[in-house]
Amino acid sequence: MRDKIYFITDSHLGSGSDTLERERQLCRLLDSIKDDCKTLLLLGDIFDFWFTYRYLVPRGHVRLLGKLAELADDGIEIHFFIGNHDMWMFDYLERECGAIMHDDPVVMELCGKRCLIGHGDGLGHIDLWFDFVRVFFRSRFCQKLYKMLPSAFTFGIAHRWSDGNKRKHAKRDMLHYLGDDREGIVIYCKERLQKEHFDYCIFGHRHTPLVMNIDCGTKDGGCTPRPTTYVNVGDWMHNRNYAVMTPDGKVELKDFDVA
Repeated sequence: MRDKIYFITDSHLGSGSDTLERERQLCRLLDSIKDDCKTLLLLGDIFDFWFTYRYLVPRGHVRLLGKLAELADDGIEIHFFIGNHDMWMFDYLERECGAIMHDDPVVMELCGKRCLIGHGDGLGHIDLWFDFVRVFFRSRFCQKLYKMLPSAFTFGIAHRWSDGNKRKHAKRDMLHYLGDDREGIVIYCKERLQKEHFDYCIFGHRHTPLVMNIDCGTKDGGCTPRPTTYVNVGDWMHNRNYAVMTPDGKVELKDFDVA
């Protein structure tokens, strides 16, 4: 019976020497869940880089793209949240697989629970330089300019930029919880909780698998002082994490058995 919700994030396919094996393992996971999966939510940075050209499809990822099309054809609802690496996905998966595309965090009712869901980049405004770069890259001007360049050149630029960013974050030891006042996603969630209640806030981006309770920080403000569960799904790049919500509305983080 298809009654479960699955969350996957940050596989960064196309990056690293093991990208093909990561893709095969991801397809094995999708095969294993297709009988009980009602909805699949891909929380961004599934691809380390993507640009939707009019007639050109980026090389690689054929196993995953084919698997997503198969799941969609079989009636599984697929949501794709655009991340900071695959922000130029545009309408490719929508046209080819019927995926529902999301640019920003959205509120969804899942298994009777009210959920705030997104990728997580650019939230909380803790890095003004990143905020500027994000706005510029998402601008129509940048997209049109990029499209005018030869694809061989643009893909090289993108992968060098991506690799440099990952090395920078690794040096800064970013792949652990930094505290409530330094986690942009948590800051953003608390701001939203001042105005409305969510049972879950579910995000990716941080590559840090985590489940914890947060609240809006006030007992007499506009929100209801009920605890909210913050879930960071982790990643598929380093840890092979994913999350599942069961029909009773409980969310559990899991690790895929690569053996």
